[in-house]
Amino acid sequence: QVHIVESGGGLVQPGGSLRLSCAASGFTLDSYAIGWFRQAPGKERQGVSSIGSTEDGSIYYADSVKGRFTISRDNAKNTVYLQMNSLKPEDTAVYYCAADPYGLGGLEASGFNSWGQGTQVTVSS
Repeated sequence: QVHIVESGGGLVQPGGSLRLSCAASGFTLDSYAIGWFRQAPGKERQGVSSIGSTEDGSIYYADSVKGRFTISRDNAKNTVYLQMNSLKPEDTAVYYCAADPYGLGGLEASGFNSWGQGTQVTVSS
């Protein structure tokens, strides 16, 4: 029943911005933690950011994106956003949204059991 769709990726120049959206259907995401992960070709999947359930409220950022990315949720729209500013070529990857039914979040993939298909982010001149 849980279905997640990411959107908002694209091609941007270094220093530019994108806002990714994670839209949920089949469940109400306010009771879930939502995480953003990314994977570049030939590289391991990385945790980028997560936000706990509305009750928990914990927010996590990878050191590589701290100060540049902001995660937020809009429960009325059943959507979580990742605002990405000051983008670097190293941010190029497929970005995945995932849901953790226990609502705790974090940057480890274990515990996130529902995943979207991914959206491509390319940062290049």
